[in-house]
Amino acid sequence: MRIALGLSYEGSAYHGWQVQPQCASVQAALEKALCAFLDEPVSTICAGRTDAGVHALNQVVHLDTGAQRDPHAWLRGLNALLPPNIAVQWMRPVADDFHARFDARGRHYLYVIHYARLRSPFWHGRAGWVYRDLDVAAMRDAAHVLVGEHDFSSFRSSQCQAHSPVRALHALDIRERGSAIVLHFHGNAFLHHMVRNIVGSLVYVGLGRRPVSWMAELLACRDRRQAAPTFSAAGLYLADVHYPAEAGLPGATVRERMLALTGFDPGATGNYQE
Repeated sequence: MRIALGLSYEGSAYHGWQVQPQCASVQAALEKALCAFLDEPVSTICAGRTDAGVHALNQVVHLDTGAQRDPHAWLRGLNALLPPNIAVQWMRPVADDFHARFDARGRHYLYVIHYARLRSPFWHGRAGWVYRDLDVAAMRDAAHVLVGEHDFSSFRSSQCQAHSPVRALHALDIRERGSAIVLHFHGNAFLHHMVRNIVGSLVYVGLGRRPVSWMAELLACRDRRQAAPTFSAAGLYLADVHYPAEAGLPGATVRERMLALTGFDPGATGNYQE
């Protein structure tokens, strides 16, 4: 039967999701635990491959197995075999034609920025760090132009293998509390390094290095060389993946996940978009 898993992980110790020779990966750690738990070879497919140092709050994975296990055993037994920085949050039997990647209808990413004069060891590996104050209002103004369907070539990695640079960004919301800023990206799909490249350019605007109008110029020029450098992987989280209701997958809302991650409610102002 086909099984779907909801996976969370702290990605600092891994060279991304995908199995790589001589490198630790989330996929390799998960498949090793699955092989021991199910007593058979297992291969997995995820909703979206994350890069080195990137985290996940609800990465969705599917696999096929002939083994029979109690639903509670999937959580307790599998988590006992996983390293402490990876944990399964839920499991569901799904239809034989369910596909974690191709059935996804939307993805949510969070990017956490810690801005303070001195770096904090408690944010290390879990947030991008900026040591100067940021003009968050200017960042919000600059971000508005990115919402919608656009050619995001200016924010696309040179190693991106997507056939088209056109993506639909449904929402880009920016919240702050104390020394933390959280950017919420909701789109149908994302290009390689797209979120981190957008964050880097928004930080330039927030620091006053570029005007608000610069973001529209970057979008129009479709030239990655004109944008800011790729921002740190440390603050990026794959927060959630949306599927059709008939898939029957559980999961908290992105709002709840952000509250758990950052300690504040992004819906308090009344205009937060799921």
